[in-house]
Amino acid sequence: VQYVESGGGLVHPGGSLRLSCARGGSIANKFVMAWYRQTPGNQRELVATIVTSHGNTNYADSVKGRFTISKDDAKNTVYLQMNNLKPEDTATYYCNSQPPGSSLSWGQGTQVTVSS
Repeated sequence: VQYVESGGGLVHPGGSLRLSCARGGSIANKFVMAWYRQTPGNQRELVATIVTSHGNTNYADSVKGRFTISKDDAKNTVYLQMNNLKPEDTATYYCNSQPPGSSLSWGQGTQVTVSS
């Protein structure tokens, strides 16, 4: 099962973006869904998680208060609302379960660039 991320783009600092992640299968089959991000030469970083059964969320300290993860079970889609974006949020964003599935489960990601 793969994930298809979308919604990235170029924004100015302080701007907002909403990322979407469509899963080729029910997200309810995964206990925890997550957004990750990666910059060149660095390991993938866990950004936010959501427990699919009851919606509890958790965030990395670097995005807490600015990012919101949510889900739509009917659409098998997970979202990441990103507000007050900073240049250090520039990365390729991916979604997957947490812990992630096999290497084949990763999608292409969606690029977010925050620059003035």
